Amino acid sequence: MRIDSSSTAAAILPLVGGPANVTSVAHCMTRLRLGLADPSRADEEALRAVPGVLGVVVDDGSYQVVLGPGVVTRVTADFERLLARPSTADELGARGAELREERRRGNATPFKAGLRRLAAVFVPLIPALIGCGILAGVNGLLLNAGWLPGLSPALAAVASGFMALIAVFVGLNTAKEFGGTPILGGAVAAIVVYPGVAKVTAFGVALAPGQGGVLGALAAALLATRVEKWCRGRVPEALDVLLTPTLTVLVAGLGTLYGLMYAAGVVSAAIGTAANWLLATTGAFAGLVLGGLFLPLVMLGLHQALIPIHTTLIDQQGYTVLLPVLAMAGAGQVGAAVAVYVRLRHDTSIRTTIRSALPAGLLGVGEPLIYGVSLPLGRPFLTACAGGAAGGAFVGFFAMLGDKVGATAIGPSGWALFPLLAGNRGLGLTAAVYAGGLLTGYAVGFAATYAFGVTDRVTARVTAAATSRGSGSRSENGSGSESRSESRSESRSGSGGPGDPTPRRSS
Repeated sequence: MRIDSSSTAAAILPLVGGPANVTSVAHCMTRLRLGLADPSRADEEALRAVPGVLGVVVDDGSYQVVLGPGVVTRVTADFERLLARPSTADELGARGAELREERRRGNATPFKAGLRRLAAVFVPLIPALIGCGILAGVNGLLLNAGWLPGLSPALAAVASGFMALIAVFVGLNTAKEFGGTPILGGAVAAIVVYPGVAKVTAFGVALAPGQGGVLGALAAALLATRVEKWCRGRVPEALDVLLTPTLTVLVAGLGTLYGLMYAAGVVSAAIGTAANWLLATTGAFAGLVLGGLFLPLVMLGLHQALIPIHTTLIDQQGYTVLLPVLAMAGAGQVGAAVAVYVRLRHDTSIRTTIRSALPAGLLGVGEPLIYGVSLPLGRPFLTACAGGAAGGAFVGFFAMLGDKVGATAIGPSGWALFPLLAGNRGLGLTAAVYAGGLLTGYAVGFAATYAFGVTDRVTARVTAAATSRGSGSRSENGSGSESRSESRSESRSGSGGPGDPTPRRSS
């Protein structure tokens, strides 16, 4: 059923304290991210009961409403329209910028703040990576089958144009995120992919167009931002419009050519070599570790550090061999959720949550299952990690045999990753290995959770809690529909409903 985005936005706004309490609005792939002046004014229980809301997460001052892919884009646009009133827009923006800066300084650790800023550079590129990756896969199928030969060059141009200039987009986003002029960041980053750099020699070696890739572009734009800020405070205002852009491009450009491109090229090559060596040499063990630890990394927000690595591998090799291994964590989560569904057969609330969240989980969107099922119950989160480790080991084992499984874009996982798969042994074998990893993750996640994740004490506790809530609602309101509605709402927020960010200890 398609969610009415305007109704959902209108329902969320008063529950987060109204327009005056909202200081910033943004969104990622699945979450509406809000800055709130006073987070205590938000009604989390009521928010979870809003149709279309899959969960609520509070992280370092950011109030996040989980809505799911696609839906979040529409709801965010409608939410911003509700806030965009002439009498409050300027005041709201100024207050939002001030509070965001205060929270960055006071609440966020430097490391996590740095990761979030890195994510802000690369996350906006994901839609283009996905679109171009799918088109590249379609073009590869057409070439292998010998179909539509006249269309293949056009499809290749459409699919490859963005990747050829991805350094420019990284430069634009980097300058924007770190307080510089975006177009200057893009201009300096464009040097990395300019064909004429082949005539430049640095450290006794001729440079190559694209050397350093996205890491070189990121470093170039950071340098340009620093130079620009230095100039802004020292160049006379009358000459600022002429000297600041010129000095920024000149100094940062020369620094990029005679230092950053070479250094970033070494780092990029090392990342590619290390990733290939890791899976080719210790594939099963590496897959076990990566697949098993990815869910905790997501919970801590540390998975954002992998985004530049994925992007570097895609830019350098055409696909990232790490993403299919990490995607096995979602398979373990699905298997664990199905086991909980079977074991807690008398808890209709959790079973309803699992039924509604499982399709998204199969497509790689694991947040509803994480916050609605595994974390609140405790042990299923650990057994889900075991399933992810098993699936990762499966994919890693085949990498040791020389069968690479990669993804041409980041963002999707689960079954949604199939259109983006690429490898060195043909699409059929690549898809078979990836599917085998998913099935292994499902099976081990289910078995581990069924055997160890839901103990008899947990089952008894959940059943008793549901019975207590049900009897309490009936005694207060009789058998009317209002009582049943309240019981469902309490069960969602207290017994593992979508978005409950607080893990409960499991016996």
